[in-house]
Amino acid sequence: TVAKHLNFDHVTTGIHCAKCLTFTWNTIFSITGLFILSIGIWGLSEKESLESERITYLGSDPMLFFVLVGLVATSISLLGCTGALFESIFLLKLFTGGIMFSLVLEVLSGLVVFSLRQHIKTSLQNFLTVAMLQYQDDLDLQFIMDEIQAGLQCCGVKSYLDWKANLYFNCTSPGVQACGVPASCCVNPLENGTILNSQCGFGTLGMEEFAVQSTIYLGGCVPQLNRWLNSHAGTIGFFAVVLVVIEVGSSWQAAEIACSIAF
Repeated sequence: TVAKHLNFDHVTTGIHCAKCLTFTWNTIFSITGLFILSIGIWGLSEKESLESERITYLGSDPMLFFVLVGLVATSISLLGCTGALFESIFLLKLFTGGIMFSLVLEVLSGLVVFSLRQHIKTSLQNFLTVAMLQYQDDLDLQFIMDEIQAGLQCCGVKSYLDWKANLYFNCTSPGVQACGVPASCCVNPLENGTILNSQCGFGTLGMEEFAVQSTIYLGGCVPQLNRWLNSHAGTIGFFAVVLVVIEVGSSWQAAEIACSIAF
């Protein structure tokens, strides 16, 4: 009887630990999902894509991807949290199914990216070229190009001189932007540290390289992205493995809790 009682206490303690871990991890993932969702909503609001006259084109907005990923991650994580908290077999089964489906998609995506990495690199270069050429004509492409250039601290596709191919920034253009680059290329785009100086890149294409290297980024975004990926490949791989382990562990814990409730 004592042995059975000790065994029962051991099982109860294990289930309690599984519930705590499942709740904790899924709370973290819920917060992460909400963060991704907020990025998507922020991007849509920045481009005014949610305005009534633009809502028709919402389905083609690239920021919608962040919204969908954030919603899915948050929804699945909340299923795990509430299922563990209220010991609901139904919610835990839904959570486990969602995790398994996500794992399959992640593995397939990884295989596709690895097998088509050269094609993806070429496609990315072509996309950035199109975004650069249509910079003033498409708000979506303008937003993406500005975020990439500011985030990676780069300018143009292969170098800042690529902006000469843009009709408005070309030195033969009659406009005020002639022989310049966007403000997202500038090393210090903020005037007095607070106000965006939209003209900080004006005239830089007509100057010598040594004269503008302190004003704008000279390197292109494709080489910069390659360097960033190469230098962070180990970190990316590590976090990918950790993510898979956590997802598998959470799914296993949810199944363990469901079995303990059922039996």
